Amino acid sequence: MGGGDRQVALCVYRVLDVQLVQDLLEEVPVRPDDRWGRRHRSILPHRAVNKVADVTDDPAEEFSGHRARLFGLAYRLLGSAAEAEDAVQDSYLRWNAADRAAIATPGAWLAKVLTNICLNRLTSARALREEYVGPWLPEPVLTDEPLETAEQRDSISMAFLVLLERLTPAERAVFVLREAFSYGYREIADVLELSEANCRQLHRRARQRVGERRRFDASAQARRRIVERFLLAAENGDLAGLESVLAADVVAWSDGGGRVSSALRPVVGAAKVCRYLAGLAARAAGTGVRLGLAEVNGEPAVLAFLDGGLFSVFVVESDGDLVHGLRVVVNPDKLAYLAGQLSQREGVAGS
Repeated sequence: MGGGDRQVALCVYRVLDVQLVQDLLEEVPVRPDDRWGRRHRSILPHRAVNKVADVTDDPAEEFSGHRARLFGLAYRLLGSAAEAEDAVQDSYLRWNAADRAAIATPGAWLAKVLTNICLNRLTSARALREEYVGPWLPEPVLTDEPLETAEQRDSISMAFLVLLERLTPAERAVFVLREAFSYGYREIADVLELSEANCRQLHRRARQRVGERRRFDASAQARRRIVERFLLAAENGDLAGLESVLAADVVAWSDGGGRVSSALRPVVGAAKVCRYLAGLAARAAGTGVRLGLAEVNGEPAVLAFLDGGLFSVFVVESDGDLVHGLRVVVNPDKLAYLAGQLSQREGVAGS
């Protein structure tokens, strides 16, 4: 492959005859542009640099250096990439209207503005999610840039984001700032305009609500291998092989949001999940469905394309030996952002 120092995107697509189609995606991952109009796709957390800013004449150029971090924070707070983009844009509008020369620490100022925008959005979102049809899952996003730590990968996982739904908006803000961005309690207090003692209490309460969550320390290579075995068995209709990669207590969640047919309750147990997947495969047979592998929310995932368009995403949670969780997003509204990410890669969707 050419491209010099360019990074090869991690999406590697597989078609139904199980041949790996590699080296399709040779493109530098989208980085913050010097214009506001370009969307940034990274969700890696980056801490604000607390230094006096050199104010430029172009607020968009100055803002662009903070945009990736702001999107990562908003996505973790809201669980929706589209809403996170809107929140970041609202932050920019406030930044553009502010007296920027008076802002000594732009990163901290923007984090505070964005967090409060997200808190307002969370209040209304909670009511809508209580009426949601079937299991609610976060909007999936590609995470094909190198993830620096296991903690960063964990903080964007579907499992983590679903657990955050148990929290009040204030608890969620404290928990995300503390757990995903390593903010100190004084910093959190400044962002939320609360006392440090109150922030400590909110964090303690959030940890109790979230509880001990299962963590898997398998390498990315091991997790990818188990997904390839899972995909191979599914494509070949090998039910025994499929069940052999499923943990006895595996759970599958399906989010159709009432827009498309999906399981309205979690499917629990290897035998039931195997039958559920076999049913999906039977319905897809002969339709021209094409499958691909990508990293989604820090986990290997199977993408399904029909007629050149993305129509479902299977995010696979594993320990490198067995699959413990499957989160299936088929709600077309929730696939739009990831489809947009794919469209930025040359020759991707349905290739």
